[in-house]
Amino acid sequence: MNALSTPTFASRLILLPYLQQKDEWPASGPHIMAQYDEDSIIVYQAYRPSIAKFAIQHQRFGGDFSYSRMSWIKPNFLWMMYRAGWATKEGQEHILAIRIHRPFFDELLESAIASSYAASGLESHETWEKAVAESDVRLQWDPDHDPHGHKLPRRAIQLGLRGEKLRLFGQEQIISTEDITPLVREQHSRLMSSLHDFETPAERPYQPSSPTAALAIGLNR
Repeated sequence: MNALSTPTFASRLILLPYLQQKDEWPASGPHIMAQYDEDSIIVYQAYRPSIAKFAIQHQRFGGDFSYSRMSWIKPNFLWMMYRAGWATKEGQEHILAIRIHRPFFDELLESAIASSYAASGLESHETWEKAVAESDVRLQWDPDHDPHGHKLPRRAIQLGLRGEKLRLFGQEQIISTEDITPLVREQHSRLMSSLHDFETPAERPYQPSSPTAALAIGLNR
């Protein structure tokens, strides 16, 4: 990959031209597309201003954030942009880039149970219901989307957290939290003008260190 460019908003994310990355990404199948290093991985969430402000000020979640509801994390930038409408949807006006420890992310994958029986691969509906009741992590593989919101054959992952896993995520496992809404707005403006100037976080397929984690989410099936 080429050296990163410097956007107007000085984000800690590494950015690369979308057109350069697009040809290097897998075209189909389930993949965890993410920006990560040896120790950490970045996931994205979208929130209303009060929650985002608290998270940035305290580098953890609290205030108006609810630990009694399931909260979804997404490691894929464009998938987050699709779901949040590039930070235009109500309650999703601020996009957070949250760097968490890789071992914890793999632990989430190991604990993940598909959000539907049909996608679970389990032998019976009863077995799936029991697994859902005992797990604090939900797994969904959804169609990935291109920058303009069109569906792709590739599948993107999102994880729903609740209970103890959500508490650990929100209070103990965050390395850093950055409000990247200015970057999102800048790149969306570029997107509307030309794909040639459009950049996204540098992402590549993520392979869990734990074979158990890979098996749990269906990467080795």
